[in-house]
Amino acid sequence: MNRTTARLSAALITVALVGIAGPAFAHVSVSSTDASPGGFGKAVFRVPTESETASTTKLVITLPQDTPFAFLNAQTKPGWKVTIKEAKLAKPTKVGDFELTKAVRTVTWTSTGAGIPPSQFDEFAISGGPFPDADTIAFTAKQTYSDGKVVVWDQIQKGDTEPEHPAPTLSLSAPVEDSAADASTPKSTSDADTTGRWLGGGALAVAAVALLVALRENRRRA
Repeated sequence: MNRTTARLSAALITVALVGIAGPAFAHVSVSSTDASPGGFGKAVFRVPTESETASTTKLVITLPQDTPFAFLNAQTKPGWKVTIKEAKLAKPTKVGDFELTKAVRTVTWTSTGAGIPPSQFDEFAISGGPFPDADTIAFTAKQTYSDGKVVVWDQIQKGDTEPEHPAPTLSLSAPVEDSAADASTPKSTSDADTTGRWLGGGALAVAAVALLVALRENRRRA
């Protein structure tokens, strides 16, 4: 393999890897394996650092005010300080068998170390319930970078076009024990991971074909 072919191979591999990584980690998302309407479960927020020069140092998750949680705990993580703040509700609200006058409003993770470096991601979880008796639940995520930039993920998708900063939205369905097929499949509001796998596979296929063509041309010239 000569230098030209080697450089072409490296470039094609880079393109393929970008095709795999880009779509799968485009924005803050939320998923769950056990959350269901009226039930208890865990919701996991996946947070990518999109900046090429700064790290993610803070994440604030705001829970919807119109569907409060009666109980909620936040995941502790090495290198992060977690803070939970409650807020008084506008009026007493019945959630399942509980009547609430206040509820958790925000959960904040603040880095005590390096945070999430550029082009990497981490996951943050909350656990509690009851989840609302609805098909979906939308959260707001505020992501702060080490250079001071703040990105707010709070836009609700309408139609087929995804907004620039979509709110992390969790799809709720029947309890896991009622559906064996759901037991191994996390529920998420976005098809980003599935799309990423398809696009990633396509990128690899294109790279492989292009590399074979380059090798054949190189052999003919030799």
